[in-house]
Parts: sequence; C-alpha cells; structure tokens
Amino acid sequence: MSTHAPSTRTRAARAPSRRAPDRFAEGPVRRRLAALGVLLLTGTALPAAVLTVPDATGNVVPAAAGALGLGDAGVAGLLRATGLSLPALLLAVPPAAVAARRFPAWTVLAAGLAVLLVGVGTARLAHSVPLAGAVRAAQGAGAGIVLPATLVLVWERRDRVLAAVWAGVLAGMLVLAMPLALAAVPRPAAGAAAADWRIALAPFPWLAVAAAGAALARPLLRRRVPWTLPASRHTERGHLLLPLVPAAGFTFLALVAAGEWSPGARLVLAGLAVPALLGLAVTGGRDAPAGSPHGCAVVMIAAGLLTYPVAGPLAGVAAATAHARGDGVPLLPFGAAAAAALAGALAAAGAPARAALPTGFLLLVLAVPLGLATGPGDPWALLAPLVPLGAGAGMALAASLRDAEAGAALFGLCLCFPAVLAGQLLVLSLQASRLREARPVTEAQQAHALLDGYRGWLVVAGMAALLLAAAALGLGARRRNSASALRAG
Repeated sequence: MSTHAPSTRTRAARAPSRRAPDRFAEGPVRRRLAALGVLLLTGTALPAAVLTVPDATGNVVPAAAGALGLGDAGVAGLLRATGLSLPALLLAVPPAAVAARRFPAWTVLAAGLAVLLVGVGTARLAHSVPLAGAVRAAQGAGAGIVLPATLVLVWERRDRVLAAVWAGVLAGMLVLAMPLALAAVPRPAAGAAAADWRIALAPFPWLAVAAAGAALARPLLRRRVPWTLPASRHTERGHLLLPLVPAAGFTFLALVAAGEWSPGARLVLAGLAVPALLGLAVTGGRDAPAGSPHGCAVVMIAAGLLTYPVAGPLAGVAAATAHARGDGVPLLPFGAAAAAALAGALAAAGAPARAALPTGFLLLVLAVPLGLATGPGDPWALLAPLVPLGAGAGMALAASLRDAEAGAALFGLCLCFPAVLAGQLLVLSLQASRLREARPVTEAQQAHALLDGYRGWLVVAGMAALLLAAAALGLGARRRNSASALRAG
C-alpha cells in the first residue's frame, strides 16, 4: 500500500462520506431505522450523561444539614462529596473510549447506563455524606462511560448530519445543564417546608430511564447490521489513554484545593491546567490516530471551557436575582442558547468546515463582551450573550468533527471535561475571592459580589477563546497542509 495516501482502514474510521462495501450494504428502510435508533440515544443518553455534572445541593443545604446533623465543617464536606460527579466522569471517559473502540459500542453504552441507573436509583438511600458522595461518583462514572459510547455509535453510521446533531446536543446541554438543575431543585421560599434534600442528588431520574429504553430499542431498530468501524490500533488506544494520568493528577489537586487552598492558589492551579490541556491537544493532534483536519481536540477544550463554566455561574446569579424577586430560574434564555447550539451544529454540517470553524469561534468571542454588558436581572437581556455562546459552540464543535477519525473525536472528548473542571475552578475561585473581599451582609450584596467575580471570569474566558481559536485554526491548517504535501509527493 502506498505511503502517500491514507489507508482504507483509516478512511473508514472518519466521519462518513462514503458507503460501506456492498456485502455490508443496508437497505433504505434499515438505514433510516438505524439512524432513528442513534437519534433516540443522542437525544436521551447524551443529555442524561451531561445532567450528572451540575450540583444543586447548595439550594437544599439547610434541609440537608438538619437531616444529617451537620455543622459548618460538615456542610463543606457534603458539598465536596456531592461535587464528585464531574471528577468521576472525566476519569471514566478515557478508558471507556478505549473500550468503545475495542468492544461493541452498544455493550459499553449498556454498561455505562447500568452504572448511571444504579447511582440514580440509590440516591434516596443516601443517609450520610459518604453515601451521598458514592451516589454522585457512580452517576459521574456511568456518564463517563456513556459519552464515548454514544460518539462511537454515531460514527458507525458515517453520517455528517448525525455527527452534527451529537455535537449540537453536547454543546446545548453543557449550556442548559445548570439552569435545569437549579429549576429542578429550587431554593425553598421563606417559611415553606423543605423538600427531601436528596432530590438534589438525582434531579432527573426519568431521563436516565428514557436513555435505557432507547438503548434497548436500538438493537431492534438496527437489526443485524455489521460493526462498520475498523478495530482500533495500539497507537490509537495509547493516545486515548494519554490524558488519563494528567487528568487524574489535576482532579486530585482540584479536590484537595476545594477544601484547603485559598482562592488565589486555586486560580493558579486552574490557570496551569488550561495550557497543559492545550499542550496535550497540540501534541496528540500531530499524530494520525488523534489528529483531525480541523483541530478537533482544541475545539473540544474550548467547548468544555466556554460553555458550562460560562453559562452555569450566570444561571446561579440569575437564579439568586430572581429568587430575591420571588421568581423562578429564567430558563428561556438558556433554552434558546441550547436550541441555537443545535442549529449552529446543523448549519456547520451543510457549510464548508473552513468557514464554519472560524465563524463558530467568532460567535464565542462575541458572547464575552455581550455578557459583560448584560445584567442578570432581565431574562430577555440574557439572550444577547447566551444565543451566540450556544450557536458558536455548536458550530465550532460540529465543524471540527468534520472528516475527523473516530480516535481523534474520542481524544478530543477525553479533554473536554477536564476543561469543564478547569473552568469551574477558575470561576468559582474568582467568585470566592470577591466574596472574601466584599464580605456581603445581605443577599443582594452577595449576588453583586458573585456577579463581579463572574465578570472577571468573562475577561479570562475571552482571552482563552482567542488563544484556543488561534490554536485550533493553526493546528488544522498545518495538518491539512501536511496531508496535501503527502498527496503531492
């Protein structure tokens, strides 16, 4: 086989552009049913996984402290325990990505959903802080297994639109997850009886059940169709496991820092994590198993850093402002942003990737000054930063996945949620620092201090967006030029 052209094995692992061999050909009805099965999983399993990330326990702290007999130190321990879902998720993704490429992806998905359902089903049995932490960690681990399995199932279909839907749903749910959690677990009104605090451990059990139903239905819809992706190679598995050790180290330090370090020390840790992730993306993106023509790994970092850590704290500040007025969490602007993420991803599926990728980053950068100029009190005003944020994330993510190999897409996914954790550590540290300086007395003063810290984070996020855009566009251009040189030679 010539060394100047990509092999058939490599091309088969890319986002699809051609049909399988005739002996594996599917009829039109079977193709539609298989695509329907993947859409059902994307619309249920992917949101169920992402919705394990937000932690709304802060809204039920008085009820939890009373039920468990906790003092101030115990409450801090409870909040650390209920925040274990994200660390467990990001540590589960790399080995699950390897498993999804080595074994049938549906089997890996079923295993992940089983773990997730155990975590969701035992939430009401958590009568202590360690049990609450175990429940949340199980949910995160299950979600971390589900995410790469859904990606591989989409890649098996070799359909650009399905890949764009997956990207749009991921970006949209990262924007919408925290507002949904805050709405599902609202602060009790003054004088109202507190609900069972353990609702906060699993606010959306029905979605996990729906995902399990979709997983059971998919084999019936797909019937007996061969596994269309080639088996993973040793080099690909090595690249997928490359982020595991750095992510584990960062996660450990983040957990220690959350309880014992000052806000400034936590800022330093998070500030070092982002360039480390970018270095991993650039280094891994140079090699064929983890590389993509449009810098997929770097865009995944941008999606993780600029969606949930930007939208989540904004939802918290908006919810606090609305609670002071006696209103609920304003879901409309965040729902519009999630819809814009899906629309942006679908637009990227029909546009040239070289145009869609910079357009997506431009929208992400545009969301930052709009966020700085917008107050959280008016839900309609929140549409100005959130819609470009969602549309830009969905468009950039879908464009970066164009023509990416399965290993490259999974490698990027392995870096996405460590970026979410880094962003969360950055924004929460900035807000904690501002609270320490302001020493607010009233709820309004506290909301103002949180908003000041959030705006400081937006400045950092804007600079990070510019850096990541330059890295993604430069890495993609170098890889495309290298491929062109190989074909010309």
